Amino acid sequence: MSPPPSQNTPLTIALWQTSPCGDVQACLAQLKETIAVAAAAGADVFVTPEMFIGGYNIGPARIHAHAAEFDEIRRALCRLAAQHEIALVIGVAIPATPLPYNGCIAIDANGVECARYHKTHLFGDTDRAQFTAGEQLSPVFELAGWRIGLAICYDIEFPEVARDLALRGADLIVTPTANMEPFDTVATRLVAARAEENAVYVAYCNYVGAEGEFSYNGLSCVCGPDGQDQTRADTCATGLFYATLSHTTLEDTRQSQTHLQDRRPDLYGDDR
Repeated sequence: MSPPPSQNTPLTIALWQTSPCGDVQACLAQLKETIAVAAAAGADVFVTPEMFIGGYNIGPARIHAHAAEFDEIRRALCRLAAQHEIALVIGVAIPATPLPYNGCIAIDANGVECARYHKTHLFGDTDRAQFTAGEQLSPVFELAGWRIGLAICYDIEFPEVARDLALRGADLIVTPTANMEPFDTVATRLVAARAEENAVYVAYCNYVGAEGEFSYNGLSCVCGPDGQDQTRADTCATGLFYATLSHTTLEDTRQSQTHLQDRRPDLYGDDR
């Protein structure tokens, strides 16, 4: 089990369920408007879907072009976070060789980048044609008084990813995604299972609408450490969806859900 949280601070998270946009500058303009709304509503952390800056299913050439703009995009995001005094978790292409990373960055409310993650589990031909797989799981880092880990889309479907983050002390796993039909059960079943089996919060932020051959299925959600929905969007709504996370709820749940301390790593070949 993780040690007690360093603070007893509630956290309000805003998930932006939106349609993909293939233009970097248009994405930044939309972000500017929507972040202001979330900040005014009292959100502490704002989350976008996977590869929000410029789109996900757009082909290798455009992904390369967007990754080349990463430094400028990063500076713009840091300015937005500081201006509105809100932390951000944003999906973005990050330069790498031979293909860019499918990445996300976490920026604190002072506009300082505090973590960066590259998607480690690539899904299907689209991911493999466009991206280089990351080589390590997310760090667990402090953001707005909470210990947070990152995953991207397909990553959260692997129980080992969430378990590793929980064992390293994560209280919340933030997961930008670009999940499509017909895989509704990822959001309705697997995300809740990852939360409950690890007694952590999981925030899952998806697109709606179409992009190329994909029809995105929404269902963005925050699941509590008992696996219950704290907020959930439907399959077609756009907008901001809020949930307030509680350290008290987290610790109370961990008193009864003791999977982590009841594990038998001597049987699993797991040295944790």
